[in-house]
Amino acid sequence: MTPRFLKSMGNLDIISHKDRCDCQVSHDLHDPLMMAPHRGMSVPVTPILSAPDKTDCSLWPSVSPCPPICLCSNKLPFAPYAQPSVGPNSVSCGLGEGCPWMIGLLGGGLRWMGSVAELCQEALNHAGELLAAEGGALSLVRKVYGGESDLEEVISLTVNGCSQAHQNILQGVMELVLATGSPINLRDAQKDPKFKVDSKQCLKIRTVLSVPIKNHRREMLGVVVMINKRKGCDSHPAFTSMDEKVISNHMDVLGMVLENIQLYESSRQEAKRSQVLSREHHSFEVLLSKMAATIMPFTHAQYCTIFIPSDQTSIIFSCVIHLECEELGSTCQIYRRYVLQTMRPFDNLTSFTFRFLVKKEIILLNILSLFFCPLAVCQLINKRTRDSDELEPFNRYDERLLEDLAVYCGLALQYAQAVKITEVRRASIEVTEEILAYHLTAAEEDIKALQETTIPSAESLNILDFHFSDFGLPEDATTQATVRMFLDLNLVQDFNIDYKSLCQWVLTVRRGYRSHLPYHNWSHALSTAQSMFAMLMKNLSRLEILALMIATLNHDIDHRGVSNSYIERSQQPLAQLYGHSSLENHHYNLCIFIMNNTGSQILSNLSDEDHRSVLHMIKRAVLATNLNIYIRRGEFFSLAEKSRVNWRSEKQRDLLRSMLMTASDLSAITKPWPEQKRIANLVAMEFFAQGDKEREEFKTKPIDVMDRENSTRLPYMQVEYIDEICFPLYKV
Repeated sequence: MTPRFLKSMGNLDIISHKDRCDCQVSHDLHDPLMMAPHRGMSVPVTPILSAPDKTDCSLWPSVSPCPPICLCSNKLPFAPYAQPSVGPNSVSCGLGEGCPWMIGLLGGGLRWMGSVAELCQEALNHAGELLAAEGGALSLVRKVYGGESDLEEVISLTVNGCSQAHQNILQGVMELVLATGSPINLRDAQKDPKFKVDSKQCLKIRTVLSVPIKNHRREMLGVVVMINKRKGCDSHPAFTSMDEKVISNHMDVLGMVLENIQLYESSRQEAKRSQVLSREHHSFEVLLSKMAATIMPFTHAQYCTIFIPSDQTSIIFSCVIHLECEELGSTCQIYRRYVLQTMRPFDNLTSFTFRFLVKKEIILLNILSLFFCPLAVCQLINKRTRDSDELEPFNRYDERLLEDLAVYCGLALQYAQAVKITEVRRASIEVTEEILAYHLTAAEEDIKALQETTIPSAESLNILDFHFSDFGLPEDATTQATVRMFLDLNLVQDFNIDYKSLCQWVLTVRRGYRSHLPYHNWSHALSTAQSMFAMLMKNLSRLEILALMIATLNHDIDHRGVSNSYIERSQQPLAQLYGHSSLENHHYNLCIFIMNNTGSQILSNLSDEDHRSVLHMIKRAVLATNLNIYIRRGEFFSLAEKSRVNWRSEKQRDLLRSMLMTASDLSAITKPWPEQKRIANLVAMEFFAQGDKEREEFKTKPIDVMDRENSTRLPYMQVEYIDEICFPLYKV
């Protein structure tokens, strides 16, 4: 059997036997939360999860001692119990009702035991003492996906010299016990080849005893394994049938109590979650009041006050919620709420950080967030007894309940604070967007002027010529040329675009480009759009043409004059926001922002389906202008060379649209020599400016194309760029 590798439950806070002498146990038979079962009956036990006050050890049941192990060795892995005195009629430990551990567990003797992990540790320690074993481990059953059972390690094997290989083998033994439901007793493990691990430093596994842990319905709850019965304690170095019976009896008792503790912990946690982690909080004060009203019934406190600090280091509180409980009969309670501001309840409050202070009538605790930062302080006063108006001290049971509840209160507070912060930030973003829209939107007089102007023909604007150049073209003529392209493509008519909205949108897009940049400005956007206009084919659909024209005009909007790599290296907000293709994602999002502005909504008359389709194509087209993506377009070149284009394939149409975007974006190299030379110099100006920044900020030498010291090689680099990037694309 191949053992599965299971994660541990984490660090367990276990009270060891060494500490047990300092944590004496009381035997309170009148505690209403404990029920001692009658002899021979299986009665559920509801555990107390706190340690009571110290009392005399003489309150332990008076039973006779049972020496189950040889105490001759001074290297016992399990620290022995201080065995109480017992009567003469008891039998050996584990074979009857005289076992102090069983009596203590079922009758309340181990009242300080507060978790499943602690209970399992106690059971494993006691079993190790009884069997004189050198070590042991315990795992519990958990339900995994599909209803199958798996083992989750609770107490790991900590014997010195036991390798990971040995632990994996023992895990396989435990899984076999889980599968069969029967004990396994290997009296000579060395005969099994699985236990022969090639390591001189490893502990030899001589004997192994593994038994299941079952509840009263004989359902599997877990598995325990013990290894290496000590030599010299008796004449049987191997685990005997009596050992198997002893540990099986103990695990049966453990199974009965264990299931009750698991159910109790689960129900208690679910109750707290439903009480505290409610998301329907209309205000912070309402949340705090609900928390106080949840805490008070748990502890029977008369007063509960929750203090919210001004900050994480101050002892001045910006908000104080105080609740007072008033009894109205046996079942009805009302809570009077008071909201105070700016209060200093304790000058030494900082000394209570990450701890509890328990007094006779006051308990104070911190409510912590996920990051262990104090979010609030809860103060309880006057614990009342159940049957009278007398006061009693808060005990460790109250501590444990409040400590557990504080986690969920902290989550609720943190959630409320996160919601509040999110709402403030959302409002801030809305204000910022409103300001951006106002300053980005073209002036009303400019919109009116373009709207009323007679748009020149495509021939007079020269936009049908692939060698079109906007150099020397008046600024008004550039926007008129853009409108003409939309008119001649029949996009205004086909998609019922409001003409004034089209004019406002064109002027707003032009304002979105940074005019101080030598190359990535409105002139480049117009040239890219004109190249697309000159190349558009009948094979493309009307929606595709609309998407491509919008994408070309917006593909570099608000460009910063630097590359994506520079933005990432300088850790600019764009890189943090998008992670990859930062500029292209920013161009697309700003494009959508403009089209959503009032008066620029050129897609408002599209159906929902067409609207989604166009936005998807615009995004794909804008992202395609990232040359790092273009370089990986080997599939497009392969399709063109083999003439295997399938116009019904959306994947191939998307590939074609992407290549059309790249071809339009790089179209400056196709212009007549004077225009091409002028644009190449503008590109070089931007590149060299980025190289200067990199040299100054990063103290590194920029790449050749951005190194101003390499400017004499500009013609050579331009030809290399055409040969390797541009020419192959235009050829296909």
